Amino acid sequence: MRLQYSIEACAEIFEAEVVGSSIDSILHVYFDSRKIQQAKGALFFALSGHSRSGNEFIEDAYRQGICFFVIAKNTTVTFQPDAVYFKVDDVLNALQKLAKHHRKQFTYPVVAITGSVGKTTFKEWIFHCISDKFKVVRSPKSFNSQIGVALSLLEMHEGASIAFIEAGISKPGEMKILQDMIQPDYGIFTAFGKAHRENFANNEAHLLEKWVLFRNCRLAFIPHTFADLENRLPGNFQVCPSYENHRFPAGYNGMLGVLKTFLAYLQLDPVEIKERMDSLPTLALRMEVFEGINGNTIINDTYNLDLDALGEALIYQRQLAPEKKRIVVIGLSEKHLHEKLEIEKLIQSFNPDEFHFIPEGKSIPWENFHNAVVLVKAHRDRAFEYEVARGKALKHRTIVEINLSAIKRNISFYQSRLPKDVKILAMVKASSYGSGADKVAPFLQQSGIRNFGVAFADEGVELRKAGIGVSSSIVVMNPDPEHSDLIIEYRLEPAIYSFEQLDEFITALIHRNISAYPIHLKFDTGMHRLGFAPADKERVLAVINSQPEVQIKGIYSHLADADNPNHSAFTQKQLAAFDAIVSYFRKNSPDAFLAHVLNSEGSLRYPENCYDMIRLGISMYGYTENQELKASLESSVSWYSSISQIKAVPKGDFIGYGISYEAMEDMMIAIVPVGYADGFRRSLSNGKGSVYIHGIQCPVVGRVCMDMIMVDITSVNAKINDTVEIIGQNQPMDVFAKAMDTIPYEVMTGLSRRMHRVYVEE
Repeated sequence: MRLQYSIEACAEIFEAEVVGSSIDSILHVYFDSRKIQQAKGALFFALSGHSRSGNEFIEDAYRQGICFFVIAKNTTVTFQPDAVYFKVDDVLNALQKLAKHHRKQFTYPVVAITGSVGKTTFKEWIFHCISDKFKVVRSPKSFNSQIGVALSLLEMHEGASIAFIEAGISKPGEMKILQDMIQPDYGIFTAFGKAHRENFANNEAHLLEKWVLFRNCRLAFIPHTFADLENRLPGNFQVCPSYENHRFPAGYNGMLGVLKTFLAYLQLDPVEIKERMDSLPTLALRMEVFEGINGNTIINDTYNLDLDALGEALIYQRQLAPEKKRIVVIGLSEKHLHEKLEIEKLIQSFNPDEFHFIPEGKSIPWENFHNAVVLVKAHRDRAFEYEVARGKALKHRTIVEINLSAIKRNISFYQSRLPKDVKILAMVKASSYGSGADKVAPFLQQSGIRNFGVAFADEGVELRKAGIGVSSSIVVMNPDPEHSDLIIEYRLEPAIYSFEQLDEFITALIHRNISAYPIHLKFDTGMHRLGFAPADKERVLAVINSQPEVQIKGIYSHLADADNPNHSAFTQKQLAAFDAIVSYFRKNSPDAFLAHVLNSEGSLRYPENCYDMIRLGISMYGYTENQELKASLESSVSWYSSISQIKAVPKGDFIGYGISYEAMEDMMIAIVPVGYADGFRRSLSNGKGSVYIHGIQCPVVGRVCMDMIMVDITSVNAKINDTVEIIGQNQPMDVFAKAMDTIPYEVMTGLSRRMHRVYVEE
């Protein structure tokens, strides 16, 4: 937020009675005392919700250093001598007046986006398509309510060239207020659905209320579904042809058509339009259904708790449960408690058998749910997927054993070979390569590791919840744009690899009034995956130096083949490119940062290029392609199952699907409850794969099934429940991987989460 308003100006805007005085200016606003980041110059709006008064938080905000307050005239409050109070008739109205005034300070186009669904998706799509041509201001996430629109407008600043503001309504009269604030030059209508329809007299009244937003627009773009109304539409409405993109469901064709037409209006040429629309990100299209414990079917739709999306999910639940009970579970975060009554009203309109609000710190009572279709929705900042996972059916006799002591010894080996003061960044992505990051990472932290790498924000949240404190750095190597709030909330550190991503993250920080947030910069030095080009370094630094919201915590790159001495010339070329980047930033950036480019094997091959840190991945677990190095590392992962049943198979009988294996002699087989759903690939069928029972190799006979295998135990004195070694002392990880024509990385990350993990420490 980049405000600069004097006390006198605000008093006039609010039409307020002022208590106190100050020469300081108002720079940003808050309405939630829990989210205060920068108290200096902050104005606190004491907004009241459905169940709590904003006045309850005035004292808390003051204790945190805020000295400017907007309060209701009838508020009883202790006036602090060094604070300023704006007494108004309506606090929300005062916030909206400030937003309206601020919007009027800018002449660049403002585009308002509304519709029953798709507002946020369209906003992110248009940003994806034009951010290299326009400096865009846009609503943070799904800020489209009476409060959210005001906060979105306050993000406008003189450096922008176009603004996209979402607008959502739930009852009559609301859109006029939003229209008056936004005063849009252009309008976008995404889709017309059923959400909140019960609050309007009929469909037409509902639709006309939404279209109030476009009353004074130069032009409003609407989907082809309204073509039959064309003769009745206002003159500033343009119906857009449908556009089909096979990457998205047919229901998106109307919105895609609006996007294509609007891009053409912005004078992008047809080739550009096609290229950009072909590369649209798939946003907010996540919903999964899986079987849960106690005979439940679980609909996991925890991407967001937008009311329109909730309505659609409730419809879907009703379709899945014609004869089963319907249970709705809502993970409502504390900062969204004001939405509880509206959410409850929507849920009740669908008459579920049960519904539960799960406050922060509480768990879903899965043990109480039986034979029901359970819909789970949550605000994204709840990171509720872990609670959902608890409801999955996890019954398995097979275990994966993780030897923590072996991992510690492997790390100690590398530390003994590294130059002094070089740090280790432990890669624990993909649940620590399938071993369980929630157990492994705390052990590593206890062993002295303070830097961790994950692929996605959810993995970082899991680490924080597992006890990885903020004194330890968690780098998110592949952060999704929609996870910015989650990253900030859990103090994760994003790896930034593009200008679009950098802008998106800075915008999220501006909204929260956060400065000096640590980020890591990823450069592509020749591998051609994610990363800024080396030639971008000057532009990257210019952006960062102009944005106090971020500071550089790390700069890194990936080597394409550091393990292979045959490609050392290529590696040296990459190292030279990276060194030039690091040297440039060391010379021109005021930030002290950690540079790192080497993986585990690379650190031993090129110790002179260790910089400040190296990244240890699967070699922590003892696995490497380097035969010399292998002798110094200890395997840490074992995989065991047990015999479920033993059968005698007469000569000439067939075993398994497809009658692909014929018993050439009388034989004994054991059925083992592990299959390709667990990571034991189907390619290991008919003798290619094997297991060990009592130290004796037992080949697979017949085809590997989803949940079980059959093995030849004719030469083994075995019985039911005997241990079956899949990976261990007799069959090491690399031998098993070779049988599957793959590498240990894929084996480990392919180990199903339905299998129990057991952790041992010697």
